[in-house]
Amino acid sequence: MPRPDTLFHPDTWFREGHGPRYEQLYRHLVAAIADGTLAAETQLPPERELAELAQVSRVTVRKAVAQLVEDGQLEQRRGAGTFVRVPRARQDNSRSALVSFTDYMRQRGKSPTSRILSAGLYAPMPDEQQALGLMTLARVARIERLRSADGVPMALEYSSWPADILPDPQTVQGSLYDHVRALGHVPTHAVQRVSAANLKVSEAQLLNMQAGQAVLRIDRTGYLASGRPVEFTRGLYRSDIYDFIAELRLEASPAT
Repeated sequence: MPRPDTLFHPDTWFREGHGPRYEQLYRHLVAAIADGTLAAETQLPPERELAELAQVSRVTVRKAVAQLVEDGQLEQRRGAGTFVRVPRARQDNSRSALVSFTDYMRQRGKSPTSRILSAGLYAPMPDEQQALGLMTLARVARIERLRSADGVPMALEYSSWPADILPDPQTVQGSLYDHVRALGHVPTHAVQRVSAANLKVSEAQLLNMQAGQAVLRIDRTGYLASGRPVEFTRGLYRSDIYDFIAELRLEASPAT
């Protein structure tokens, strides 16, 4: 691990106008874990020391660390401290590898299609500002798409990108990841959360489902190798067709 006074110094992670300090510190730690700078089993400095190194309040450190614990990237061990967590679950390619919906469906032998419902440049909403670290006067590219496989509606995806990353969303055809990859800005890693949601009437009509029916909701924030967040996507996926697979292994326990 690099020297803590270098790794956590605000010059390495804080940018004025790019969102709250705790959110920027959180994104910095996410990137450091993803690229191996903070390897598994690395112990973070104690809260007070980390706050001094990062030149922020202990509350800021606590919020950033708590989010990483919730994400499963850090674990707090009673009486020992906070450590980078050893991955305990291996998911299939649908979730463990950062691939597009298009690539995922092709891997499963299905023919993916997309219908763009809306696309344009807008003033960012508060959740987009926070996730992407945007200033109030910035512009965000927003695309809403209906994703299908073999002609069957599978998902609704609402994606937001900084305008300098995706300057003309109306030119997107097919895979959005292929499009931004051609622009040289494809994310290298992401953090996502999976939860349950119930469909609104308009959403249900697009997915050929009943209003109020349960679906999988996946919120994803994608990052460049530099740690900059460039993608904020919220997807609603048919749980009767789309699956989320994780393989869990029992860890060996020391003899007692």
